[in-house]
Amino acid sequence: MSADLQNNHHKLKPLPDRVTVYAAASTDIPEYFHTAVGQLGGLLAQAGIHISYGGGGTGLMGTLANAALQQGGKVFGIIPDFLLQREVGHRELTDLQVVDDMRTRKERMLLNSAAVIAVPGGVGTLEELFEAITLKRVGLFHGEIVLLNTANYYSGLLDFLNHAGQQGFIATNAGFLADCWRVAETPEQVIEILRDSA
Repeated sequence: MSADLQNNHHKLKPLPDRVTVYAAASTDIPEYFHTAVGQLGGLLAQAGIHISYGGGGTGLMGTLANAALQQGGKVFGIIPDFLLQREVGHRELTDLQVVDDMRTRKERMLLNSAAVIAVPGGVGTLEELFEAITLKRVGLFHGEIVLLNTANYYSGLLDFLNHAGQQGFIATNAGFLADCWRVAETPEQVIEILRDSA
């Protein structure tokens, strides 16, 4: 390794060991979402970041897991038994835990995770995202929360959250709205945010 590369290498901040990714199981979504989430899965694996997610094999869940596994990454799935068929529990993961209910699933997905990444998703993804935001707001989760805003997917939600803050429904003291989550337009920006916050 050259002296320049060594100097740059030492300047790089460490990345988290494990992140939680919230993703959709839906199969009826545009291909560009799959492209972005596949890139994210590959980048996380290449960076040596383990992934905790909902354990499904369909939709963006499957795309994320498959891309990470193809790059030699470790992927841990947690899925309730009643969703094993509906979300097609992924059988090729590093580990797949089958649990009794959604509450247990969400708790285990966050266990030992240094950050949360919400990729485009439906009501399940949004519910998980809002729980993570709430936990961070009350001091029970301290990691970074990153929204992958592919094709401006989350822009309307972010406008609404800012509106709610302006109306006094979300505390804005101490820069809460600015500090509670970060927005990435590309998978590469997700990695940059994780590195900056490590």
